[in-house]
Amino acid sequence: MRLGSIVVILWLVVGAFAAHQRNYYTKPIDDCNQVATIAVTILAGPLNYLGMNPKIACQTPQPSK
Repeated sequence: MRLGSIVVILWLVVGAFAAHQRNYYTKPIDDCNQVATIAVTILAGPLNYLGMNPKIACQTPQPSK
């Protein structure tokens, strides 16, 4: 169990570093697209260095008139 936990933590750390290298943390967050892209980049982990560049497009619900 301990080895699995270490692997998961290292996976997420590598993903967070990839998001940092893409300057996702320095830009102000304007919409859910940026939040989702950061989350997917972190979850992709080392796959980012194998050519994966995840981008997510989402829409927040608008208030009814």
